[in-house]
Amino acid sequence: MTLKTLLTFLIISLFTIPVSAFAHGTEAEHQQEVVTNMFLTYGIVISAVLLVVGIVVLLTVKSRLKTVNVKKQEGRTKRDKLNSWLKVSQWVSLLSLISFIILGAFALLNEKEDEVKFMDIHGLGFTNEGSEIYVPAHDGLKVFQDGKWRISEGERNDYMGFSMVDNGFYSSGHPGKGSSLKNPFGVIKSTDFGKNLETLDFYGEIDFHGMAVGYKSHTIYVINPQANSRMDDTGLYYSTDDTKTWNKGKMDGLDGQLSSIAVHPTEEEIIALGTNEGIFVSKDFGQSFKKVSDSPTTAISFSIKGELFAGSISNEITLSKIDIETKEQTMISIPPLSGENAIGYIAVNPQNEKQIIFTTFEKDIYITEDNGGTWSQLAKKGVGIALKSDAEEE
Repeated sequence: MTLKTLLTFLIISLFTIPVSAFAHGTEAEHQQEVVTNMFLTYGIVISAVLLVVGIVVLLTVKSRLKTVNVKKQEGRTKRDKLNSWLKVSQWVSLLSLISFIILGAFALLNEKEDEVKFMDIHGLGFTNEGSEIYVPAHDGLKVFQDGKWRISEGERNDYMGFSMVDNGFYSSGHPGKGSSLKNPFGVIKSTDFGKNLETLDFYGEIDFHGMAVGYKSHTIYVINPQANSRMDDTGLYYSTDDTKTWNKGKMDGLDGQLSSIAVHPTEEEIIALGTNEGIFVSKDFGQSFKKVSDSPTTAISFSIKGELFAGSISNEITLSKIDIETKEQTMISIPPLSGENAIGYIAVNPQNEKQIIFTTFEKDIYITEDNGGTWSQLAKKGVGIALKSDAEEE
């Protein structure tokens, strides 16, 4: 294969990358998206380097051609070789220029200025004063404030089992690119919203995907995926002293496949679990559970007043508020959701219970200011949407 043919093949390969590779899809597509971003970055750099090399060789060859004496056979042979290099340098320059332009265009389309995207969504929560909403994703924390999205300060870590509390957040997960932190996090907390992280337990040992923390009590509950240095078995464990001690919950009475977990904001012994068989509540640190709803559930969250909000799937996707004492359910009107786009996470403003926000499996985000009377969309298919101010609407 000639060099010209090889270069042509490479550039055609660059042009024929499936468009879907640049879309922000479900969690299963995260690795593909990371590879795509790396390809764009390295492809642009390599194209730029090849372009510079090609131009330098082109100018050098042209300069040397002027000095060749073609009256002699040796000179004619040298001229032919230089002409071959001239053609190669022209091809390298042309194809690398085209590659640079194409990859640069894809990069611009993939990363619009001031646009916040969600590779995935791993939680949801309000700050204590209710003015900011935090959304953890594969590539760090995204913050919604004053009608606009921004990326939070601090490292862009892959937070899992994320729980907002009154003075910051608790989480598990993995360090971001370039971080010096160990992988996985175990249990960590932050009181400055990710600028600094305090490691509490299982640092470098366990990643807890199923984890929730009381908003005021800071009681930690985790679903342990495997026996480890401090837990002899899998299952539900809790700590009331910031991981100094752990106790196991027997989970008697729980049925179905676990999908979601929520802890009462002030009463440390109360925990709720959502499964495909319904919602189950424990009032004894997870030793025993009683069913409060029969609907298959995808998301649950306690309000600051202790009311339980649930995203469920029956004949349709629904959002409801449940009194865990009486089991009375109040349906909350939501925008139409269909297919597999069920509710993933829910949060209620601790300063205003009429303000509710939820995410979906397909990375849509909706918020209401009037308990479901009207809704505004804050993200669509993983792309953040800014809300217009009253002045802009006028």
